[in-house]
Amino acid sequence: MDSDRKSVLMLHAAVMLFGLSAVLGRWISVPAVCVAGGRVVCSTLVLLILCRWKKISTRLNSFRDGCFAVIAGVVLAVHWTTFFMAVQTASVAVGTITFSTFPLFVTFLEPVIFRERLQARGVVCACVLIAGVLITVPEFAVENETTLGILWGLVSSFSYAILALFNRDLSAKYAAQTVCLYEQGTAAVVLLPFLVLTNVSWSVQDLGGIALLGVVCTALAHGLYVAAQKRVKAQTAGIISGMETVYGILYAMLLLGEIPTPREWIGGGVILAAAMSVSVGKR
Repeated sequence: MDSDRKSVLMLHAAVMLFGLSAVLGRWISVPAVCVAGGRVVCSTLVLLILCRWKKISTRLNSFRDGCFAVIAGVVLAVHWTTFFMAVQTASVAVGTITFSTFPLFVTFLEPVIFRERLQARGVVCACVLIAGVLITVPEFAVENETTLGILWGLVSSFSYAILALFNRDLSAKYAAQTVCLYEQGTAAVVLLPFLVLTNVSWSVQDLGGIALLGVVCTALAHGLYVAAQKRVKAQTAGIISGMETVYGILYAMLLLGEIPTPREWIGGGVILAAAMSVSVGKR
């Protein structure tokens, strides 16, 4: 098998593992903040061992970069907590579909932060994304679990957009493992008090799910993703990354028996099409 094809398969494997994280978040019975906290604690330990083993430098060049990494870690804690809240409140489909709207926020935040011109294509796609969300919402009432899940999903999406902008600055200067170590380590520090103080009864299923989330769906998946991107075109990577939602919904159908509603199918299709268009266009 040639190296390019192998890299594409590695990228698909990474995205499939990312998609599995939503199902595990739904399967684990402890609160979302504990799921997110357990995930980052496990992944931080794995990344720390990996950096030491491969002798990857963990030193940052400036105080500014350190502040950026810490802030990004706090944002990451918010992102994963709200993502799992969306999944647990509504469904895997709702959580992953609304998370896919993050290009909408990037479209408008990026020109402001990096002083770039706002592209007309991005504005059109943003309008389509909003239409997809409106189609997915069953009713405008927070008492409705699906609507509440969508709101949590949008918070998760917005926080991920902010995280992506921090990563745009940091990833240009440091190895991906170094950036992830600082971000996930900070997120672990932020969420550890909630993980310790929240009164929950941990089952073997919960602990196993957390370990899978942290080691397989985060540390391993990220390693595959970074390694694959060295030989895969950015446009191809963007398209394959958009499959995360599809994989998540398929896993939920097969493992949890969750079938998306017609509104979720239609709204999700609109959101995914617009999100992919933004990603491919930017690349």
